[in-house]
Amino acid sequence: MMKALKQYAAPYLMISPFYLLFIVFGLFPILFSLYLAFHAWDGLGQMEFVGLRNFRNLLTDDPDFWNSVGNTFIIWFLSTLPQLFLALVVAFLLNASFMRFKNTFRAIFFLPNITSIVAVSIIFGSFFGAQFGLLNGLFSAIGLPTIDWINDTFWVKVAISLMVIWRWTGYNAIIYLAGLQSISGDLYEAATIDGASRPQQFFYITLPLLRPIILFTVILSTIGGMQLFTEPAILVGLSGGATKGGLTLVLYLYNQAFGNHLFGYASAIAWMLFLIIAVFSFLNWKFVSRGEGI
Repeated sequence: MMKALKQYAAPYLMISPFYLLFIVFGLFPILFSLYLAFHAWDGLGQMEFVGLRNFRNLLTDDPDFWNSVGNTFIIWFLSTLPQLFLALVVAFLLNASFMRFKNTFRAIFFLPNITSIVAVSIIFGSFFGAQFGLLNGLFSAIGLPTIDWINDTFWVKVAISLMVIWRWTGYNAIIYLAGLQSISGDLYEAATIDGASRPQQFFYITLPLLRPIILFTVILSTIGGMQLFTEPAILVGLSGGATKGGLTLVLYLYNQAFGNHLFGYASAIAWMLFLIIAVFSFLNWKFVSRGEGI
């Protein structure tokens, strides 16, 4: 026994820093937040055990919570579907035989993902300004009515969604491109010999083989969309805007924790967010993967 321990002591010692850091900065905060969700605490004073009161108040007496849930889902819907569709189109173009300078275009499309999101949000803020914004300037020049992007409940969601689309389309396109390049060309040659048209090849070869990749991007987009914070925080502020149309779940969580110092209540919001992401990801998985065995 001691000989076996000595034999494997060195490798386990080498990987131990990762596990120690994970326990301290990963596992402990998760477990502590669950413990905190059943308490009332302002961050400095004595903790008070309140049982399920935080969750009960969250679900029954907090309209701002449900408003933030609705805002988050609407922004996710407005951003994810166009984003993944555009990413698939971009991936097909980058994979096409007639496309030149493919590596250059890949870098260009991926560039928004590595650009500072704070800088991007500030630039987009100049686009969506109500008085001097670029878009409203263009609308006025061609005789169209201007839009109050920041203060209108619906249009602020569109503005945030456009930022998300711009940032993540190239990232998902690169993932789709990797999936397309993994499909053997022999399948398309055989389908062409059998008389299959381009649309038939897409629906019966490309799409089924890309299904795991599509599921992966949908799950990632769901997790990211439910945790949206930086874009609305920079564009409309931590309050979610004058009409709270940009108030997302994570923004609301941040306000409760670091604005109102209700850390127990914020922990309850965090665990509700975890449940929402888990359920929504499961539903997306079932929807995207249905018929996989056919």
